[in-house]
Amino acid sequence: MPSPRYLVGIDLGTTHTVVAYTPISDDLESSPIRIFDIDQLIAPGEVARKPLLPSFRYHPAEGEIDPTQMVLPWDVEPVQGDIKHAIIGELARDLGAKVEGRQVVSAKSWLSHTGVDRSESILPWSSNSSVEKVSPVIASASYLNHVRQCWDYHHQDAKLNEQEVVITVPASFDEAARALTLEAAAMAGLDNILLLEEPQAVCYDWYAKNKDNAEALLKDIPLIMVCDVGGGTTDLSLIKVGTKDEKLTLDRIGVGDHLMLGGDNIDLALAHKAEQRLHGGNKKLSASGLSKLIQQTRKVKEQLLSGNAPETAKVTMLGSGSRLIGGAKSIDLSREEVHQIALDGFFPQTQFSDQPSQRQAAVVEFGLPYAADPAISKHLAQFIELHDSVCRESLKDSQLDVAADLPAIPAAVLLNGGVFNSPLLSERILSTFSQWRGDTVTELVNPHPDLSVAYGAVAYAKARHGAQLKIGGGSARSFFLALEDKKKNRKGLCILPKGLDEGTEIRLKDRKFALTLGEPVRFNLVSSTDDSHTQAGEIFPIDDDSFVSLPPFIATLDSERDRAELAANQKDREEVTLACQLTEVGTLQIECVSTNDESKRWKVEFAIRKDLAKLNQNKEDSTLAQSALPAKMDDAVALIKQVYGGSTKTADPKAIKTLRNQLDKMLGKRDNWETPTLREIANTLLESKKRRRRSDIHERNWLKLSGFTLRPGFGYPSDEWRMEQVWALYQHGIQFDSNTQTWSDWWTFWRRVSGGLNQEQQLVIYKDIAKYINPSATRNSKLAKEMQERSYEDMVRLAASLENLPFDKKLQLIEWIFGRLQKPQYSQAHWWAIGRIATRSPFYGSAHNLLTAQHVAYCLPELMDFDWRKDPNIAFAAVMMCRMTGDRALDIDEENRNAVIEKLKSSKVPESWVKMVSTVKVLTESETKRVFGDALPTGLRLID
Repeated sequence: MPSPRYLVGIDLGTTHTVVAYTPISDDLESSPIRIFDIDQLIAPGEVARKPLLPSFRYHPAEGEIDPTQMVLPWDVEPVQGDIKHAIIGELARDLGAKVEGRQVVSAKSWLSHTGVDRSESILPWSSNSSVEKVSPVIASASYLNHVRQCWDYHHQDAKLNEQEVVITVPASFDEAARALTLEAAAMAGLDNILLLEEPQAVCYDWYAKNKDNAEALLKDIPLIMVCDVGGGTTDLSLIKVGTKDEKLTLDRIGVGDHLMLGGDNIDLALAHKAEQRLHGGNKKLSASGLSKLIQQTRKVKEQLLSGNAPETAKVTMLGSGSRLIGGAKSIDLSREEVHQIALDGFFPQTQFSDQPSQRQAAVVEFGLPYAADPAISKHLAQFIELHDSVCRESLKDSQLDVAADLPAIPAAVLLNGGVFNSPLLSERILSTFSQWRGDTVTELVNPHPDLSVAYGAVAYAKARHGAQLKIGGGSARSFFLALEDKKKNRKGLCILPKGLDEGTEIRLKDRKFALTLGEPVRFNLVSSTDDSHTQAGEIFPIDDDSFVSLPPFIATLDSERDRAELAANQKDREEVTLACQLTEVGTLQIECVSTNDESKRWKVEFAIRKDLAKLNQNKEDSTLAQSALPAKMDDAVALIKQVYGGSTKTADPKAIKTLRNQLDKMLGKRDNWETPTLREIANTLLESKKRRRRSDIHERNWLKLSGFTLRPGFGYPSDEWRMEQVWALYQHGIQFDSNTQTWSDWWTFWRRVSGGLNQEQQLVIYKDIAKYINPSATRNSKLAKEMQERSYEDMVRLAASLENLPFDKKLQLIEWIFGRLQKPQYSQAHWWAIGRIATRSPFYGSAHNLLTAQHVAYCLPELMDFDWRKDPNIAFAAVMMCRMTGDRALDIDEENRNAVIEKLKSSKVPESWVKMVSTVKVLTESETKRVFGDALPTGLRLID
């Protein structure tokens, strides 16, 4: 590859993408940094070069826009997996204000949202099934791809992938979001990039602009707070000012945790206000309609928060389809209203002691879980309090010691982000800080909040070449391997301390682990920005809220031994230590290193796609430590091996009949078995899976015990590997297929572990049982007979539990079940299945695959005709179909909700059922069991 000729910085923002650059020269220090103007469609058939590329996509309907009107100066090559003819940039933003459900927004926020599979095609979130969708990763890649193709068009002899490219990310991005950003860049053809935290970029830009007098400006400032309020996140960092060898030094000593709160939330609040005014408070817009309205209120916000704002600004809500113009409605928002929402709602003048609200349910809109408390001022105070020790230390070093009863407020603030284009909001932040400090806080002037991150990314690239001051600080967090001792106190082994420089490897030589080769091992990690846990190799308690769980790291250590030999249960073990470092790219790297041969290394990879954040391992999140197992665990394992091991000649035929009771005596009541115990038993049963066919009772007991101990099929270390072993059994089927009870146990087994099956596997099962659920089966004598023999009700419950099925299969399934409601002998299973299929809150599936609120509204009248007092199963199905989530893309309309609540109350159902429909409510253990058919194993809990 040719030597790079340019240093390029890309601010991949929630609202805008900005590119800056400078040529590499012998005098790099004085080489000017410029903004690269990006070609984009600003109207059909009209292209212009602009400094900002709005981070919006628009997916036009077929025939909506002539392809000749979407031509760019280059031949567009979409990234792999993208749709054809997606519009990116200014025209995409403007079209979204006119047409519902076709605009992709906030891809960056989705990239950091662990509640969905970020590689699934889920955007635009609020669109109907006719709109082609893409994943958050592809959406992010498409913006970078647009930038690369534009750059290459204008620099045909210096392609972007040949340059030194820095892409910025929020300092609060976890390792998964950073890894996905790298993946998006690679998809866009940029496979050799560096990542830089955005608040650091802002500081780099400030220094580059003020390097000639920076020392004078920072003379009495020992600590700087960088407050970057972007479109989707509030990103905070602390920069310590010092000297070394009589030269200025800057070190990043603290970063904030992820806070999904920014300018988008102000736009949303204004849209809610406009919505009430447009419809008199009687009707809610659809999710896509609200998205369209937000594009209007964004413009109004920018107008009315500006320095010379008019008294009012107009919000126009266009109609849809043929009523695009004729159906338009307009209202005025006043400057006073906008100021009240922005200032009192998001930047209130709070006391330092005011803490953010810890409401159980945060605001959810368009599928994104925003911060529960919108008051950014409170989050700033909380951030400073969490970093109190380093703040005090920095102030003390400069003789600005702070009394113990007063907060340690930084002496200067550097503001960034589009909201601070408003002098009103900048002044409010500064006055709040000054009030807390009891003295004036200095503002380090940022003349261009929309551009400084891109400028700073290039300044950072310069610093890497020695052409300007480099900000120190190293890793922003400490990383810990989650362990558990026998008393179940959750502890963490520090594997990488905060502040460690990039490229420095930490070897934990005193901590050795014996790993089995050829089998997966899972490393459960947590991170913390706390300053008191920074000694590598030490173990600390990790129970408080300052520790954030990360997606697991997964490794399968390949063995050089013959696989057949390993299959014969001759385990190959390797003693390893861990080698950890923060890479030059800016991501965490972990390797297992053999203690016998240091050249043998196994890289440990993130399991991002499997981390849907649906389950949290509460206390029992052990990895390489010995879990706290019951005292008689060895006896229990031996008993299972006695029943399912050896040969039929030596096996005790009576032992199988008493196995379950014997296990209860050894390990305690089965419902109280904790997850480590369950999985230990599951492992033993899996080793004996071939011997389950010794008799009908062997097979039935194996299915019952294995399903119980493996449920819900995910959520615990190495469950993915266990499910690979289990899936091989499906093709074999059951041995004793003449017994209806065995069929019942078979289907129940797959229902219990269905959360560990992917969509392809679930479709295989669905295909096999769909023919029995189809109402036409009753007219086929052969199928009708098999329905009875093969436990039809259990097939229905299993089908309803397959949450990874595509939308069309779920629609087909619920239509079939409604068609069978005239069969009273199956009604209980049918009603449970209807509630499960049409639920608003899936157990493990992604919300994008759910039936729409419109489909639920279509089904509800049929339920309303029944007497719920006679059959509470119908009432509970209605509860599941109408359960409130807070996301208007999923929630039913208010008219139907009120009707259901009224009928629930008159039917004398439990009050908790009414609450599930009227408010956002977390399920209790008993409710979880009723909703999903099983209680969760002790130690796993559902995250709503």
